[in-house]
Amino acid sequence: MIKHLLFTFFFGLLWFPLIAQNNYPTSQEITQRLQKLNTNKVASLTSLTKSEGGQDIWVLKVGTGDFNNKPAIAVVGGAEGFHVLSVELALQFAERLINLHPEILEKTTFYIFPNMSPDAYNQYYNNLKYERRGNATKADQDRDGSINEDPYEDLNKDGLITQMRIESPLGDYVLHPTDARVLVKADRAKGEAGSYIVYSEGIDNDKDGKLNEDLEEGIAFNTNFTYKFPVFQPLAGDFPVSQKETRALVDYLFDQWNIFAFVTFSPANNLSEPLKFNEGDAKKRVLTSMLKKDIATNKMVSDLYNKTVSQKAFQQDNQGTDGDFFQWAYFHFGRYSFSTPGWWIPEVKAEKTEEKEEEKDKKPDAKEKPIVTKESNFMAWADQQNLKNIFVPWITVSHPDFPNQKVEVGGIKPFVMQNPPFNMVDSIAIQHTNFILKLAAMQPKLEFHNLKVEKLSGGLSRITADLFNNSPLPTHSELGEKSRWLRKIRIDITKDKKEVIAGNTIHLIDKLDAFETKTMSWIVKGSGNVEIKAGAAHCGIATLNTKL
Repeated sequence: MIKHLLFTFFFGLLWFPLIAQNNYPTSQEITQRLQKLNTNKVASLTSLTKSEGGQDIWVLKVGTGDFNNKPAIAVVGGAEGFHVLSVELALQFAERLINLHPEILEKTTFYIFPNMSPDAYNQYYNNLKYERRGNATKADQDRDGSINEDPYEDLNKDGLITQMRIESPLGDYVLHPTDARVLVKADRAKGEAGSYIVYSEGIDNDKDGKLNEDLEEGIAFNTNFTYKFPVFQPLAGDFPVSQKETRALVDYLFDQWNIFAFVTFSPANNLSEPLKFNEGDAKKRVLTSMLKKDIATNKMVSDLYNKTVSQKAFQQDNQGTDGDFFQWAYFHFGRYSFSTPGWWIPEVKAEKTEEKEEEKDKKPDAKEKPIVTKESNFMAWADQQNLKNIFVPWITVSHPDFPNQKVEVGGIKPFVMQNPPFNMVDSIAIQHTNFILKLAAMQPKLEFHNLKVEKLSGGLSRITADLFNNSPLPTHSELGEKSRWLRKIRIDITKDKKEVIAGNTIHLIDKLDAFETKTMSWIVKGSGNVEIKAGAAHCGIATLNTKL
C-alpha cells in the first residue's frame, strides 16, 4: 500500500506539468498531448481525416489484448466548436485512463475522439473571438447565391463579437429589473412594452433586412447527422454526413462492432436529467422518442451520474437538437448514448431578508418571483466568484443601418457561459472520469454457470449450462435490437455437426436483459474436450471448456 501511494505521488509530480496550464489548449497542444499518450503501449493514435481547414480528426484507441472483442465506450469531445471544455474533458479522461486506471483495460476498450470540430474550435484563439459552430467549408448559409457575404463585424474593435442593442419601442427586450447589464424579453402578457431590439454584433452587408445571416463559417458537425437532419437550415449542409469530419467518423464507427455506449461532451444533456418516454412518438414510423426499456436504462445511468458528479444543472433544457451526434448514436446507430455539458453555471439564489409583520400585510398575497434568466444568473454567479473578464460594458457606436437611433454594443463575452474558468476544469474532469469508469464497470458481461454433463446410453452425453448476463445493462439497447445494427449473441460448440445429435452447433440469441439467464443444452456423441463460446463484440465473449 505504501509503495502504491509513493508511486502515485511521484507519478503525479511527473504528470502534473502535462495538464498544468492556465487556459484551454490550442490545437497544437492537443496534438502534442495525444502524441505523448501514443507512446504508451496500450494506446494507438490515428488521424481519421483532415478537416477542410487542414486540422486532424484524431481518434485514440485504448485497450489491451483482444481489444476488438471487448465491450467498448466511445468518448466524444468537440461536438460543438464553442464548447472548448468538452475537448479538455475528453483529453483529461484519456490521460487519466492511461496513466492512472490501466487496470480497467483488461475488460473494456475505449475510443476517444477529443475534438470533432477543430476548425470552429480554433476561433477561441482567433484575433476575432466568437462562438463558432461551422467548419472551414465554404457555405451559402442564407442560400442567396453569395457565400459569406454577411458575417459578423467587430463594431467596437475589442476583438470580440458580443450583442448589439438598439433603442426602439418596437423592440422585444427590456433591461433586467435587478441587473441593467442584462436584457430580458418583455412580458407582453402583463402589458409590458419592449425598449430594445437585440442582434448579434454586425452590419446588414447585403441590405436584405437581416444581420449576420451568412457567416464566415461552414457546416457544423453537430447538425450534419441523419437523425432529424435540419434540411435547408444554416450550418447543416446540403445533405446529411456531407462533411469530411462526419463521414470519417461514421465510416470508422461502423467498423467498431464492440462499442456498447457513447459518452458525448456537448450542450445536450440526458445525464443530469434523463429523457422522458413519449408513447406516441415511440410508435411513429420514424421514432422520435427513446423506447421504454432504454428510458429505464437512461434513468439508471442518470442516477449514477448524479451520484458521481456533484454539480447540479440549472435551467438545463437541451436534450438534443436536430441533426446532432448524440441522438444519431442512439436512434440511427442503436447504441446507448449519453451526453452532458460537463459544467453548468450554478444557481444563485436570492438572499432572503426578514420582513416586519406590518410590511407583509401591506403586500399582495401572490408575491411575484424575481426574474431569473441564464444570463442574469451567470452575472450573479460571476460577481460571487469575483470574475472580471466576462463582460463588455455597453458603449454607444455609430451604425449605418440605424442612423437616427441609439445603438450600443456590449454584453457577456463569448465562451464564458459555456466554459468555466480553466482553474475549475481539473476537478470537473476527475468527476467525469470517475463516471465513465463506473459506466464501464456496468458493461454487459456474459458468464457461463451451472454446467452439467450427464452420461446417456449409446455413447451420448447431455451438456447443459446457463448463459448469464451479469450486468444491470441489457446486452442490447431495445432500439439496437429492433434496428439490427448490433450483432446478436452467437453461441458456438466445437463438436462437429454429425456429433451434435440435439441442439445447434451455431445458435443466435437476440439479447439478454439485465441479469437474465438463458439455459442452453446439447446432446453430443463421442468423447474428448468440448469448448463452448458465447457472445458478441459489444458484450464480450464467454468461454466454457468441459471434458466428456
